[in-house]
Amino acid sequence: MSASPRIYLDNAATSWPKPEAVYAAVDRYQRELGAPAGRGAYSEALEVERRLAALRAAIARLIGAQHGRQIVFTSNCTAALNLAIHGLLRPGDRVVTTQVEHNSVLRPLGQLEDDGAIEVERVGCDRSGVVDPDDIARALDKRTRLVVVSHASNVTGAIQPVAEIARLAHEHGALVLVDAAQTTGHLSVDVGSLGADLLASAGHKGLLGPLGTGFLYIARGLEAQIRSLQQGGTGTVSFQDRQPDTLPDKYESGNLNVPGLVGLLAGLEYVTERGIDDVAAHERGLIGRLRAALADVPGLRLFGPTSAEQTVGVLSVALGDFDPQEAAALLDTTHRIQTRAGLHCAPLMHRALGTFDAGGTLRFSVGPFNTVDQIDTAVGAMRELAAATLA
Repeated sequence: MSASPRIYLDNAATSWPKPEAVYAAVDRYQRELGAPAGRGAYSEALEVERRLAALRAAIARLIGAQHGRQIVFTSNCTAALNLAIHGLLRPGDRVVTTQVEHNSVLRPLGQLEDDGAIEVERVGCDRSGVVDPDDIARALDKRTRLVVVSHASNVTGAIQPVAEIARLAHEHGALVLVDAAQTTGHLSVDVGSLGADLLASAGHKGLLGPLGTGFLYIARGLEAQIRSLQQGGTGTVSFQDRQPDTLPDKYESGNLNVPGLVGLLAGLEYVTERGIDDVAAHERGLIGRLRAALADVPGLRLFGPTSAEQTVGVLSVALGDFDPQEAAALLDTTHRIQTRAGLHCAPLMHRALGTFDAGGTLRFSVGPFNTVDQIDTAVGAMRELAAATLA
């Protein structure tokens, strides 16, 4: 008897599978190019430079940035958020953020807060995981330097009213940092429409690139306010013993992850050719189908907005008092359905949902290569699991 096919529903952590072009791009780089970025004038090194320039330009077009130089490559979204937070904030600054944030935001802010350097106010959310802009408005004052908000929750999938939050922040003279880890590649993301002064994202999620890739968008002129957290070789102005102050060199010391970045270019080209709207509609349809089919399962609680239009392809559930980790393990061992259980590095979100003490939730997250048949299989498996727990 053959094993069940793998059903991967953990795309909010990292996308899988990748487009074939991603695998081919990484393999070709490793076998045929093998050159570092900005470190040579031979033909392979120049091709690497062209590919990375093409990637910067493609990301800039994707998010509505004015120029590719405003895109700083990082090792992941966490690194991008840390660069923005630690690079920008100074002693005495005040920050407004929310309960829906990932630890990649909560922990850097918490570290600076514990050091006595900054003051942080954390705004709540409703039971769907949505932040009310009016609550942000009440938290803002003239001392607020920065507002940090996720574009979409990695727990409930709820899309936040970022544009309205940014408008309010700018009225108070604050800058806005958007964590777009769960939206780039999944939804149309435009820094101008969102009002984002800084935008951090992963390359390995919706953009379908390899792990170890991410980027930070920096609004024009803002680099003067953001310190580099690492100094070293950039391949430029090597006659100086001080870090360059221009984008992107100021923040890209040392060798870049070129294999990952050429793979990211291939992933982004796939997303662009397929079309963000097509990807969004596909994922919206799948997560809407999953939610509708699980809504009447006895003992099962569903979290997040009920409308698929208000969410990305993420759905968290809780099955009575059943441990979410055990549920995830059973789905994998019995049906080869792979999900993510636990607190999802978002402890305040789970406290807001009332799921923290139970160990979090079981999360399903879809991607562009999931199918209706896979969703229906997951529904059947959850019905079986629910029936067994109630027996």
